[in-house]
Amino acid sequence: MSSAEILAERSSFEDAHHGLGLLIGRLETMVVGQRPLIEKLIVALLAGGHVLVEGVPGLAKTRVVRAMAQALDLPFRRIQFTPDLLPADLTGTQIYRPSTGTFDVRPGPIVTSVLLADEINRAPAKVQSALLEAMQEGQVTVGDETILLPETFWVLATQNPIEHEGTYPLPEAQLDRFLLKVLVGYPDRGSELTMLDLPSVVEASHPEAREDGPPPVFNPGDVARLRRLTSSIEVAPAIKEYVVDLVRATRDPEAYGLGLAPLIELGASPRATLSLVRAARAHALLDRREYVTPHDVKSLARDVLRHRIVISYEADAEGLSVDEILLKILDHIPVP
Repeated sequence: MSSAEILAERSSFEDAHHGLGLLIGRLETMVVGQRPLIEKLIVALLAGGHVLVEGVPGLAKTRVVRAMAQALDLPFRRIQFTPDLLPADLTGTQIYRPSTGTFDVRPGPIVTSVLLADEINRAPAKVQSALLEAMQEGQVTVGDETILLPETFWVLATQNPIEHEGTYPLPEAQLDRFLLKVLVGYPDRGSELTMLDLPSVVEASHPEAREDGPPPVFNPGDVARLRRLTSSIEVAPAIKEYVVDLVRATRDPEAYGLGLAPLIELGASPRATLSLVRAARAHALLDRREYVTPHDVKSLARDVLRHRIVISYEADAEGLSVDEILLKILDHIPVP
């Protein structure tokens, strides 16, 4: 690499660090008390991965997603998933034109850049399969026509952990397509007091309020450049071996000296290995580094793995959660 190329790359990293700092600052002025959620959404953005957010209602999940879309200057759509939702409500429909004798395709709300799938587990299997095609293939099919989705297509789905009546559990194949599953908790007392001085959600989401708001921090082209920069983050061979050992320990804990085999029914797939490296690279960039450390891996391991592991009835009987089992693995596998 020439000196000019090195200087250009250094400038790109400095610009990215500055812009990401501005993005976090912008989001924290609109959503207080949810810094971990903000950082993990940015990690997923940089890695180009979808996110499943789990938390009770009223924790500003929709607000932070809308604020991020505005800060990135990306089109945003929100779909409230319900048991009577049809695939066509998501992907679009064909409309017959008598004058021409042809069918025209009217794209549905899924053709956007940032899609908030609210309460995704309330949708039936056919709707979930339509979303799965979009998440995995970057396209949707309407009749006999295929619609390519924008390069910046990004799904942020939410689900409520306390209501299970009238819900459809997400199949493992779809869960595996989410880069992260983030658990959102209540803010602390100070943050909740600060919320009282923020504009209401209605004011913040009104079109006039958006037009009068601050200019975007990034644009769609910047998002693509940030993702390319993220993929260039260096991952040492020892870190790669550490990631592989963590994931394989969920599939064969006995081989790593862990007595967890009766507690795990299904371990994480190789896609989890790839996802953990992608997420670690993004975390390193967010942490102003050009290389991945074990801290990046451990910081995101539970978010990457918790939805890819199926625990056994024995674990349920012992009152052990997926996170507790993952913590045992993280404590046991040697850190390089």
